[in-house]
Amino acid sequence: MRVIIRPLVLLALPLLLAAAAPLPVSVVADIPLPGRTTRWDYGSLDPITHRLFLAHLGDSAVTVVDTQSRQVITTISGIEDVHGVLAVPELGRVYATATGANQVVVIDAKTLKVIARASTGAYPDGMAYAPAVHQLYISDEHDGTDTVVDTVTNQRVATIKIGRETGNTQYDAASRHIFANSQDNGELVEIDPATNTVVARTALPGARGNHGLYIDAASRRAFIACEGNNKLIVLDLASRRIFATFNLGGEPDVLAFDPVPGWLYVAGESGIVSLFKVEPGKVSMLAEAYLGSNAHVVAVDPATHLAYFPLKDVGGRSVLRVTAPRIK
Repeated sequence: MRVIIRPLVLLALPLLLAAAAPLPVSVVADIPLPGRTTRWDYGSLDPITHRLFLAHLGDSAVTVVDTQSRQVITTISGIEDVHGVLAVPELGRVYATATGANQVVVIDAKTLKVIARASTGAYPDGMAYAPAVHQLYISDEHDGTDTVVDTVTNQRVATIKIGRETGNTQYDAASRHIFANSQDNGELVEIDPATNTVVARTALPGARGNHGLYIDAASRRAFIACEGNNKLIVLDLASRRIFATFNLGGEPDVLAFDPVPGWLYVAGESGIVSLFKVEPGKVSMLAEAYLGSNAHVVAVDPATHLAYFPLKDVGGRSVLRVTAPRIK
């Protein structure tokens, strides 16, 4: 049964305005990246192999970086207009969305070779993995669907209607459900992987272009970045109430979370990065500042607390900017 949930907006929590402040981080390295100074997209870290996989959209390639040696290992080419990339260590696989071919590409994490391809809907973008059912969920942005791929057979097994346009898709380890942004109508859509059906739709008042998404299972909160009106919406997943709303710098895109010290990074197309402190019963903005050209992608290593930002053009070449937190 489909449940329509309309959240109550907490009037006691006013709109919180972002006051610009320097980011409490230090740049520890700018790692040169290969290829042309073209657009980079998602990144995904494998904490077991210490490899960071970066989607070099403009070059149709996935670049692999060793985060310990801070060296580029290889470039996996021929992944047409690659947008999303997702490392799944338990499977020994890395998945990449070839948006130009409407496919998801399967990469062996050891050999770093392409071993399979599966068809998706139009304009595949972000991905999430549901371990209990061994299924991959892919945001088909232009079709407004999520494609479901069986990771055992590498075959498409379902297509789930989200809306007219699908934003990012994330897995919630607490509920074991998949959540996806319906970015054309301001909803967060909940999917039960056991049946591959939509079980709830939560309206997000004030959302325009809700594309970016991060689910913090521990705090039962969804963090939703709205590129259409530069907002961050924090949704309490237990009550389905809006917990807080923040103004952001230009065109927020990718979110990443470091559980200790509880920092949420929101990277924007404008190069502005917003940093939030997530605590029990409280979310507050720490800082917001320009980090680098087109710094709309961020990945965080929770073991080292280093954050990684692929930058399109720094002095005529692409670099991977590495930052470390300055915590008092």
